[in-house]
Amino acid sequence: MKAAVYYENGGPEVFRYEDIPEPALAADQVLIEVKAISVEGGDLVNREIRPLARIPHIVGYQCAGVIVAAGASVQDRRIGDRVVAVLNWGSHAQFAAAPAVDTWSIPDAMDFDTAAAVPVAWGTAHECLFTAGGLGAGQSVLVHAGAGALGLAAIQLAKRAGAQVFATASSAARLDLLRAFGIDVGIDYTNDDFVARVMTQTGGRGVDVVLDSIAGKNLTRSIQSLAYGGRVVTVGVSGRDAEKLDPVSLWRGNNSLHGVYFPSSLDRDYNRVHAQVQDTLERVSRGELKVVIDRVFPLEQATEAHQHVLSRNAFGRVLLRP
Repeated sequence: MKAAVYYENGGPEVFRYEDIPEPALAADQVLIEVKAISVEGGDLVNREIRPLARIPHIVGYQCAGVIVAAGASVQDRRIGDRVVAVLNWGSHAQFAAAPAVDTWSIPDAMDFDTAAAVPVAWGTAHECLFTAGGLGAGQSVLVHAGAGALGLAAIQLAKRAGAQVFATASSAARLDLLRAFGIDVGIDYTNDDFVARVMTQTGGRGVDVVLDSIAGKNLTRSIQSLAYGGRVVTVGVSGRDAEKLDPVSLWRGNNSLHGVYFPSSLDRDYNRVHAQVQDTLERVSRGELKVVIDRVFPLEQATEAHQHVLSRNAFGRVLLRP
């Protein structure tokens, strides 16, 4: 099969488009003929710094396609099923092996591109807002990087839960696009101090929840935008700066800091999280929620796709297609 592989960690330029053997299938796995690959934020981190599971290594932990083979112990998936899967690695290829339990059925009316973009982003957004953040109707939330796939998911889920939604983005034009998805207050972080804007808009109270996928200095300032007893949920390190959080900053407002990692949620609370993602797929299929695809690259252009994500110019999810 063809795959985007690499032999050492590094930037997007480490990718090579090569022929390698199809993955071996464990008894509890299904083999998926991949139709669409979601380039996740974690894929970038893994490519840059995480130890390689094999050499050459295939990065990537979310894809959608058709099951073409099933392991001996698989009972609830069949050859020909359309599924979206979360796996430890291996999505950037024509075929991928995934645990059958970590797959979801794709609704009949949904295409592969849309399905490929759902589980991690939308599952993470749900865990951040409601399980960790405790967001409820009448409360307020600040979503950083609102134009990313996670941000767009969080904005829609928070708005439908009855929350007031603040969001940051890198330009007024991107904020204009976000208004259609439910933001109440848009903040251009290149020109405005988001802490000052939050405090002005809330009469000095602050927001109840902040979803921070940037970390570093941004995480420190997110705490400053919280209301008394507010919660910051940290879920990414896209800012890449190394500033460490001083826990004393949480004390004055009796604030709390929560971390979310979707694969751990799926592993530790499988029935609830798996069902929640399947429900989200159905809601997207019915048009209640909207998945935004920014660009689709052919698999042989994995370097360009990762570079595009790193540019922060994408609005929504970037995909690869074998």
